[in-house]
Amino acid sequence: MSDTKQRKSLEERHQMSDLERLRHSCAHVLATAITRIWPDAQLAGGPPVENGFYYDIELQHRITPDDFAKIEAEMKKVVKENSPFEKTVVSRDEALEMAQSGRLGAIAERGEASKFKVDLLNDIPEDEEISLFQNNDFIDLCAGPHVGRTGNCKAFKVMSVASAFYKGDKDRESLQRVYGTCFKNKTELNEHLEALEEAKKRDHRRLGKDLGLFTIDEAVGQGLILWKPKGALVRRSLQDFITEELDRQGYSQVYTPHIGKLDLYRTSGHFPYYQESQFPAIAERDTLEKLSDENASCSTLTNGLSTGEIEGYMLRPMNCPHHIKIYDSDPHSYRDLPVRLAEFGTVYRWEQSGELGGMTRVRGFTQDDAHIFCTPDQVDDEIASCLDLVKKVLSTLGMEDYRVRLSFSDPDSDKYVGTRDVWDKAEASLQKAVEHLGVDYTVELGEAAFYGPKIDFVVKDVIGRDWQLGTVQLDFNLPERFDLTYVGADNNRHRPVMIHRAPFGSLERFVGLLIEHFEGKFPTWLAPEQVRVLPLSDKFIEHAEAAAKRLADIGTRVSVDRASEKLGAKIRLARLDRVPYMLVIGAQEAETDSVSVRHRDRENLGTQSLDDFINQLNEELKNRSL
Repeated sequence: MSDTKQRKSLEERHQMSDLERLRHSCAHVLATAITRIWPDAQLAGGPPVENGFYYDIELQHRITPDDFAKIEAEMKKVVKENSPFEKTVVSRDEALEMAQSGRLGAIAERGEASKFKVDLLNDIPEDEEISLFQNNDFIDLCAGPHVGRTGNCKAFKVMSVASAFYKGDKDRESLQRVYGTCFKNKTELNEHLEALEEAKKRDHRRLGKDLGLFTIDEAVGQGLILWKPKGALVRRSLQDFITEELDRQGYSQVYTPHIGKLDLYRTSGHFPYYQESQFPAIAERDTLEKLSDENASCSTLTNGLSTGEIEGYMLRPMNCPHHIKIYDSDPHSYRDLPVRLAEFGTVYRWEQSGELGGMTRVRGFTQDDAHIFCTPDQVDDEIASCLDLVKKVLSTLGMEDYRVRLSFSDPDSDKYVGTRDVWDKAEASLQKAVEHLGVDYTVELGEAAFYGPKIDFVVKDVIGRDWQLGTVQLDFNLPERFDLTYVGADNNRHRPVMIHRAPFGSLERFVGLLIEHFEGKFPTWLAPEQVRVLPLSDKFIEHAEAAAKRLADIGTRVSVDRASEKLGAKIRLARLDRVPYMLVIGAQEAETDSVSVRHRDRENLGTQSLDDFINQLNEELKNRSL
């Protein structure tokens, strides 16, 4: 792909779609309504976002869901006015005068400056056009674009309100962020609202708690997942599945520490590149003692760690530098390559508290990570093998509605390490691999990792949401930064190529997604409890336990419901717990060594011998059937 085509693609990504334009316009309708209801409102900014829009507002009145109906009623009045969105280009001085008089982001001069608009004006570069958009009596500082008239914004709903800091800076003003959504018509809006209701039913945070899969405890820390026994069984089943595949493909399992010296990450570029999203660096004990003796300040310590004047450690943000050091610990010949190192490695990122969300956005997560060190001639085959592995993972889990995204560098950005020719070579290799895969793909510039381009699999779940899961990355840069070599057939030293790959991505995120995708009804091979035996009364408990033992002996996750409840209550409880199979044992079953089989979804499957059920279950588990 040429630089010209890449730049064009980047520009296209930044253009506003028709739906984004509609949502941007609806944000102005929202702002108009709010300033009519509360004229003292100070408006900051209101962009379109995924599935809607928001507007940040400073307001003495605390907006609650009880206010939503009133806001929507006023928005409907604004829409009914069908006012045009009129653009005016003004000078900086004119715009500042209007902002200082309180006329921007308002419906009338209020005697005090529109302080956020003044601040935003000062951020606009000197050579950039300054434009205002007006609908009826509301004027706002805005670059646009908008739809023609307020009457186009007919299908909308105010969704929620949250706190936000101005410009995301915790040291700035605390604002109220009012979220809304908007669609082309009411049919699409209703479909979206129905999908949100379905998403609530499937919310992994609620189901995870109800099914006893995981917990998050403030005493441990936000964004740190505690896997409960049932959740650990789901995780272990996934790990066993991927480990079997890795063993077949010749990977070697390794274990590395959760912490490493800062110099390791300085060499890789992770520090200070990811410094804002990393846990603070940790100084060595003797350094701390020395600084304490010298009464040095905390800023001295922080600055020293950042500049390299003081030695320290950090929680690892990535596993790759550790795997690199394992590769580099031995000499390698071209005959040894490829070297494939795999690890379920936990990494740590300092996500802002407002960005955390159950298992899908966390501060500590485990990747099904692997790094392949190979010769340039082996790259195509190795990438193809990685892609096949991701495809197998997704097909096994019935998640075959996905698209492939090539995440490339932005040629105009300086955030990437390595030379342009190295990037061009890596990106061409990945594009070739995806084309060979025979799937539709998109190219997104500026989305590459800082050390190399990548192939991302974006999966659509059962209610239509997109999730970025498996990833394969090609890296010519880290082998260079760490001076990795192998001896070639010519007896000279050569530079290996490195491939990073993670079919699941993060186990925490992947399991959170699976909980929602299956609504907690995991396939039998993944279910934490696969079979529950239900004796009709206490006198059949002994028979139930004997059946459970036979199932447990072949590795089935099985339990016996010994409660003195009626059968109907036991079946309801098993279904609430999403247990795939229920085996009822009464007098007839006890006499004939049989079981009455019920499935959580397929109802009553009839009576069969325990041996027949075991054989069928074994086949289902062996094939990892859905």
